[in-house]
Amino acid sequence: MAVAFTREEDYESQAADLPDRPVSAHANLVTASGLAAIEAALAAARAAYSAAQAEGGVSADRTAMARATRDLRYWSSRRASAQLTEPAAEADKVQFGRTVELEREDGRRQTFRIVGEDEADPAKGSVSYLSPLAGVLLGKTVGDVAALNGAEVEVVAVR
Repeated sequence: MAVAFTREEDYESQAADLPDRPVSAHANLVTASGLAAIEAALAAARAAYSAAQAEGGVSADRTAMARATRDLRYWSSRRASAQLTEPAAEADKVQFGRTVELEREDGRRQTFRIVGEDEADPAKGSVSYLSPLAGVLLGKTVGDVAALNGAEVEVVAVR
């Protein structure tokens, strides 16, 4: 029986040894909504950490404490490095924080917003400023054509 308890303890110890979430080496540019999301995530991480401590910390549930500590470190780092970036006054130029509408060669239109890494969610229409898509479009203006995945796209609107 002693062996069973040791093994459970070993598995719990391994589960509690979570690797840190990777922090990008790129500038942490954020929109106003991205900064608010980081602050909300940081508040949630602080609450999770406090809850894990209140429940006994490492001695009670190593995994919950490790997860809370890891997330608190990550979001604290992201908040500390966040650079609130507003688009310049050039309304028709593709830039960070703007929404871009493209027309593909086959006539399909696609709309997305260029945002920071933590707030990017392609399924919801936002891409990171570091993405290949944003990379070929940043600096373009309405009417410009760019090569994207072997096809051409035209910038038809910037908001």
